[in-house]
Amino acid sequence: MAIIPKNYAQQEQGYRDKALKLFPWVCGRCAREFQYSNLRELTVHHVDHDHTNNPSDGSNWELLCLFCHDHEHEKYTEADTYGTRVQAGEDLQEKSATHNPFANLKDMLKK
Repeated sequence: MAIIPKNYAQQEQGYRDKALKLFPWVCGRCAREFQYSNLRELTVHHVDHDHTNNPSDGSNWELLCLFCHDHEHEKYTEADTYGTRVQAGEDLQEKSATHNPFANLKDMLKK
């Protein structure tokens, strides 16, 4: 379990302010755009999952909406629960489909 520093809220506000100045107010996953009125729903995600790694160029941050941010963290929880090991910062690779239901469509339409 990670130890949360006493001044975490202050640190979080600092890098959040920087990220909102660096990046457009758009979710990096679903491309939802944000206005000042709903900006509280846009979060800063640490790509390497290390909340102490906050380079000033923003290279470890991406802006994600609440839903995409939750999904990003949930996929690691699910991977851990169901046996797939994932390193922080590593993307879960989805397997490509091998079945093509439309492979014989042209022949089927001829009948």
